[in-house]
Amino acid sequence: MSPALISSPEHCARRGFNIDRRYKKLLFAFFTTLTSFLALVILVWLILHPAKPKFTIKEADIDQLNLSSPRLNSSIQLTLLAENPNGKAGIYYDDLQAYAAYTGQQITVESALPPFYQGCQHSDLLTASLVGNGLPVAASLGYQVGRDQTAGKLALSIKVNGQLRWKVGTWVSRQYVLNVNCVVVMAFQPGALVTPLSSKQGSRCSTSI
Repeated sequence: MSPALISSPEHCARRGFNIDRRYKKLLFAFFTTLTSFLALVILVWLILHPAKPKFTIKEADIDQLNLSSPRLNSSIQLTLLAENPNGKAGIYYDDLQAYAAYTGQQITVESALPPFYQGCQHSDLLTASLVGNGLPVAASLGYQVGRDQTAGKLALSIKVNGQLRWKVGTWVSRQYVLNVNCVVVMAFQPGALVTPLSSKQGSRCSTSI
């Protein structure tokens, strides 16, 4: 009878050591890959989550503000500065619409602004003519106008809504909703509402995406 082949304890120990070593190599490769992946995710997050654009009202002129309750005729000329503060991300602006509001009531119809691309750390001046012909307004608007005339100032809200897309290299993101809210304060002397009002002091706007 041939002797049975029996592995010695030393052989078993050596075999177990090889198995542990193989697992260690696999774990090391796994954690190395995971660390590299997390580092890549953080890098992409930093690049693809740029700062919001900045908007400033450079000039606003009310050429007409005639109230014949409950209707309002208005005409406002607007110059808006758009700034991209990012050094690595450009911005596509799409479907921009601007309008004016007074005491929470819309006093012009929405005016479309042309779509455009804004490069890294670039600024652009946007102009718009906001008009409202025979817009229905609340009866309280005339009372508020009278109070503002007495106070000597008028606060006008400028709203810009639309969408934007980020561009990093050749990659372009999906569309994000853009909302811009500006407040312009104008000197308001007692007199007829047809008197032109103007603000050239500049006013920083709030931006949400």
